[in-house]
Amino acid sequence: MTSSPSIPPPLPATARDEGASALVAAMETAPAAIYVLDATAAEPIWANARARDLGTARDQLPVVDGRPVTDVLDEVLRTGQAETICGPLGRGGPAATVMARPMQVAGGPGVLLVLESEDAATDTSLWPSLPADGVEQAQLSLLPPSLPLLPDLRLSGSYHRASAVRAAGGDWYDTVALGSGRVALVVGDAVGHGVPAAGAMSRLRGAMRSSALRDPSPAAVLAALDTFAAQMEDVEGTSVFYGVLDAGTGDLVYAAAGHPPPLVVGADGTASFLPVPPRPPLGSLPGTPTTVSRHVLDQGSTLVLFSNGAVAGPGPEASAALDRLAEAATSVLASPDALAPDASGELASAIAEGVRTPDGWLDDVAVLVAHRREDTLEPLQLDLIADPAALPGVRRRLNSWLTTLGMGEQDRVGAMVAVGEACANAAEHAYRGSEPGPMSVTARVDVDGVLTVTVRDEGTWRPPNRDPGDRGRGLLIMRQLVDGVVLEEEEKGTTVTLSLRLRRSPEVDEDRPSVASAATVTVDRGGPRPVVRASGAVDELGAEQMRIRLLEASHGGTGRVELDLGGVSLFSSAAVRVVLAIARIGRDEGWRLVVHAPDGGITRHILEISGLGGLVDLR
Repeated sequence: MTSSPSIPPPLPATARDEGASALVAAMETAPAAIYVLDATAAEPIWANARARDLGTARDQLPVVDGRPVTDVLDEVLRTGQAETICGPLGRGGPAATVMARPMQVAGGPGVLLVLESEDAATDTSLWPSLPADGVEQAQLSLLPPSLPLLPDLRLSGSYHRASAVRAAGGDWYDTVALGSGRVALVVGDAVGHGVPAAGAMSRLRGAMRSSALRDPSPAAVLAALDTFAAQMEDVEGTSVFYGVLDAGTGDLVYAAAGHPPPLVVGADGTASFLPVPPRPPLGSLPGTPTTVSRHVLDQGSTLVLFSNGAVAGPGPEASAALDRLAEAATSVLASPDALAPDASGELASAIAEGVRTPDGWLDDVAVLVAHRREDTLEPLQLDLIADPAALPGVRRRLNSWLTTLGMGEQDRVGAMVAVGEACANAAEHAYRGSEPGPMSVTARVDVDGVLTVTVRDEGTWRPPNRDPGDRGRGLLIMRQLVDGVVLEEEEKGTTVTLSLRLRRSPEVDEDRPSVASAATVTVDRGGPRPVVRASGAVDELGAEQMRIRLLEASHGGTGRVELDLGGVSLFSSAAVRVVLAIARIGRDEGWRLVVHAPDGGITRHILEISGLGGLVDLR
């Protein structure tokens, strides 16, 4: 097909003020090709001058690094996750960078696509044309959405964009839970700024996670990243610190490539930097051996990892910048409330604020903090009578215990409601028609941060009615609030076990506009069993609607239900996870989820390649 000159460069409907008009004008004349695509349209709904010159039809989009850009678009629409690829344009052409990000377009799913190549001026790329908060949101979307919440370790991570928009992009942090109380801690600084640096950071983070899950030793991970960086020009020169910390013993093994040394602040407030043998940045000298160092982080001590931007500032001596960071960290940790279990402030963010200069952050700043707790949280054991009057006391005791653990308010309330439902079921139903009997509540957290709460009675279990009305929804509520619910009927009594993997969620921006899902999810109860019907684009919000309807229709997973996906145009990875979760619940309850998806359609293909064929009946 030929280029589509019929696509004009009009302002989007929302671009009515002067600032938005200036942004659209900058995008129109940018040397990068910029497309705004609707999931259901063959042509973009908007394209700038460069994109119109190249051609706007999907079959005119090029191949970058051996991968058709159309495949990238399909992947972003399917998963709802941003993608960045870099490599030669076509066969042996100039280096190019493709960034594809999901976005809402006219109330439905869409993609923002940016294509840059070396034959265009590099100092006028799209990123500097975006508003400052847009740059920060783009960078934050590539950072981990949560950190593990371990009983022996308090983790805190923070990213702050450079005050100058042109200096933004490339710094990152991450954690990887490795099991048995071990966690990998990583901070890195990709070379450059803007879209290419963010793309390099994203790919390097993925390579790190993949390597760490295969062999988490620092020598193996840095060797793998060194090889990866040597093959990717934009990743070459990245500095990184990588360490594995055993939360229970405090044993830390670590290595770094071209990165500043980590800071340790003792329980007594003394600060020192750990020795780091010099080593070139990633990919600079492939095959460079890695020296692994070891340190024992004492209980009550805090490890502070940071990117180069944290020590950027006035003054010719590096020691002055390190001293400034150490002073900021010790000042934050000396606060009597900083390490309190219910502290609302983030350690990493406070330390980053402490190194901010009068002119702001001269470079991106990423900070990752690991504080080893001094006290070990003992399991909670409550033995009481299964009487409704005892439930307020259970909630008070559990709330205090979960607060000491460090759970955020929203997660804590969810866990308390789930446990309250299990206790209420025992109090109201287990001893119906007789005197209330014993009930026990036990709560513990393992070394990997998995909370397990067991509620046991010695009464009789009664399965819920097909239509329980306002009653019998305990299992439904519990399964909406925790990761796993197991109900065991015994000869004398019932045991309900609730499990939840704990995570520390980032602060939510309350001013962030909400986005409505493009999916429609309904329940048809006219047949022999309820059928949940989904249509449209089942994105992350649509997947949550689908999960709630499936649980409602199945009475918390205790009854059979079917899922009809015949009208779905987009089936995201979040939707796949929902189907997997409901299929597992059905398996545990002794029934099999029936899923209707057209043969030969993309939704059925996604379900098949996701390995769900063995868990559901595809029809």
